[in-house]
Amino acid sequence: STTGGHLGASLGVVELTVALHAVFDTPEDKVIWDVGHQAYPHKILTGRRDRIRTLRQPGGLSGFTRRSESTYDPFGAAHSSTSISAGLGMAVAHHLRAEEDPSYRERSVIAVIGDGSISAGMAYEAMNNAAVAGPGAERLIVVLNDNEMSIAPPVGAMSNYLSRLMSSRKFMGLRELAGKVVKKLPAPVERTARKADEYARGMITGGTLFEELGFYYVGPVDGHDLPQLVAILRNLRDTDNGPILLHVITEKGHGYRPAEKAGDKYHAVAKFNVVTGEQKKGPSGPPSYTSVFARELVRRAATDDRITAVTAAMPSGTGLDAFAKSYPDRFFDVGIAEQHAVTFAAGMATEGLRPFCAIYSTFLQRAYDQVMHDVVLQKLPVRFAIDRAGLVGADGATHAGAFDLAYLGCLPGMTLMAPSDEVELLHMTATATAFDEGPIGLRYPRGGGLGLDLPAEGQVLEIGKGRIIREMGRQAGGEKGGIAILSLGPRLAEALKAAD
Repeated sequence: STTGGHLGASLGVVELTVALHAVFDTPEDKVIWDVGHQAYPHKILTGRRDRIRTLRQPGGLSGFTRRSESTYDPFGAAHSSTSISAGLGMAVAHHLRAEEDPSYRERSVIAVIGDGSISAGMAYEAMNNAAVAGPGAERLIVVLNDNEMSIAPPVGAMSNYLSRLMSSRKFMGLRELAGKVVKKLPAPVERTARKADEYARGMITGGTLFEELGFYYVGPVDGHDLPQLVAILRNLRDTDNGPILLHVITEKGHGYRPAEKAGDKYHAVAKFNVVTGEQKKGPSGPPSYTSVFARELVRRAATDDRITAVTAAMPSGTGLDAFAKSYPDRFFDVGIAEQHAVTFAAGMATEGLRPFCAIYSTFLQRAYDQVMHDVVLQKLPVRFAIDRAGLVGADGATHAGAFDLAYLGCLPGMTLMAPSDEVELLHMTATATAFDEGPIGLRYPRGGGLGLDLPAEGQVLEIGKGRIIREMGRQAGGEKGGIAILSLGPRLAEALKAAD
């Protein structure tokens, strides 16, 4: 309440966090939190309680997991869908080390991933590989923290009972024995028996998808029933029938009424009053760069039905929620899938549309091959609205957009623009709309502009031509001075100070 941060997701995993640390021998056993939005209870339980009020503050605790912060954080996070890949690598490494050193025991590796993050391609690449990664992979447990999507039937007493039964040692042993018997049967009978097993359990639990990927599925279970979670996790800890996927149903903001009633508003919060839930708003200032971009895009789309908008699970963060309200048929939220978003936009561009792909600078890094191979090499006019460019304060190093100028500027045929203020951003949005000669990007920072009066509409700028803000005095003899100060982006005020 004093620092702000990701409240809703963390409240939703309190019981799960307690159960994991009660059952597993952390930090010897590894618990990896995908993204890290939900890791605040984990930090409190692992020796950082006294520093929790320094969360996201200079010199304080990170808002995500960080290896340098604690031995209980085995893998750093902030970008989504990495936990299963990292966990699988750790599990295989443990096995290889145990083979070389008899004193080294194999350990459990638990990857906790949300229903949003598991939709990304990388998560499925990891699960697809886990079934064939070899010895060690059986020690991997993936916990699917489902707090939004209706992936499975409603949780109830029967579902809990079946999950507890199917995670028990007796059931696992019986199934293992049955598997050995089935292997001795003729091939057609073996295939039929395996399909019957998958169908029976999939019909009860809804886990057929994960079974097809080679995981032993348990769930869904109530993620707020602590005794139930402890019992199931103990069963899973003591089996080698992995890799395993445990599906838990949780509620964002659980236990705090304001967050339960408005989960979207309490996903990431500013400082707030604990009693009332009221979030403390900072002093009102100029419109944000994000809102200025969105305003001009919506205005342009009113007269150009070729304009489309694509985002990767960040409609409000990129300002495209305003576009979605006005033009729902031309708005596309593809989920946590930046690679797909870029190539999806490229496909639109081949058919004469004018797609805007709005992505945070730090997340566009995840689609670099698609930018290069699918957009730049084909000279397709995809417009990249690169939000959160530059440093981003409390979000930390993992979210800094400091590299896009370097990794995009080296690409042949890529046009990049960076406004010095919100008026220039308005004009650059208009310019990108009209630019059909190839890919173009406009990068702009987090936060508000300078408070300048905005014109009614943006004007198309001449590509490749800068503005002369100030001419320095001439030297004796009429020659111009020998110093030129070039400024790109919102650092113009500092450049003018240097000139003075």
